[in-house]
Amino acid sequence: MRYTLRQLEVFVAVAQYESVSRAARALALSQSAASTALAEFERQFDCQLLDRIGKRLKLNALGFQLLPKAVALLDRAEEIEELLRGQRGVGSLDIGATLTIGNYLATLLISDFLHHHPGSRVRLQVRNTAMIIEHIVQHELDLGLIEGDCQHEDIVMQPWVEDELTVFCSPRHPLANVSEASLDRLLRETWIMRERGSGTRQTLEQATRHRRGRFDILLELEHTEGIKRAVESDLGIGCISRLALRDAFRRGSLVPIATPQLDLRRQFTFIWHRHKYLTTGIREFLRLCQQLTENIRRIDEIELPRIP
Repeated sequence: MRYTLRQLEVFVAVAQYESVSRAARALALSQSAASTALAEFERQFDCQLLDRIGKRLKLNALGFQLLPKAVALLDRAEEIEELLRGQRGVGSLDIGATLTIGNYLATLLISDFLHHHPGSRVRLQVRNTAMIIEHIVQHELDLGLIEGDCQHEDIVMQPWVEDELTVFCSPRHPLANVSEASLDRLLRETWIMRERGSGTRQTLEQATRHRRGRFDILLELEHTEGIKRAVESDLGIGCISRLALRDAFRRGSLVPIATPQLDLRRQFTFIWHRHKYLTTGIREFLRLCQQLTENIRRIDEIELPRIP
């Protein structure tokens, strides 16, 4: 072949970082070595793969076509190298999880995976749905676990397990003593809400799309624990996954509000790039996740270590 894996590695890194210097640092190369590898790669095939826009290098049409194939080939090459070295486990995984999954399920899932495959390596990023989708599209993650919707043409979605949001308040709030709350009543309350781009915010807004009223939002927070603390302090009411509220409901520090007018069900979903090569590690992680939830109807039925 007229190209090397190192050339592909440099090309992928430059495409992801949009900078030769940043790509070189990520690959532990000198900037000149990375620049030479990329230039020689393009010269060998008399083509250009990236365009300079300001201070950044952006993929052109040919570069976009090449990127997923290069990533897949490097994934296969890594599997071959690990096999030849006699390395234990099933390779390394870069996983992205949205906040509910990342904060309440990811360590359980990763622990189960590493128990079955000691010697493997897992790196986890916890971001909102929009960010996880973007990292998958840019080939910066192998697999995403999201709780929102995804309509990107380059993304494959595989449903996993159902989740349900719950509206909640502090035990001192007036809604703590009502049997159920109408949507009109909820819209008159002050809210502590997740930021735009989160799956939780998306599900709540979708459930209320048929009403013209707008939420009175006092705070937008990126973390479910921050929302819980704010609601416990009587700053307003909130809406997050029932999974994240189980211990607070058990302790009585927070109270669920019945909302029969709202359909707050949603699906947890696996996502990956449609051109992604599914390594043994990815396939095994997916299998163990499905196995962990095969006998439950909804994710909050899963057994988790209790918080005192």
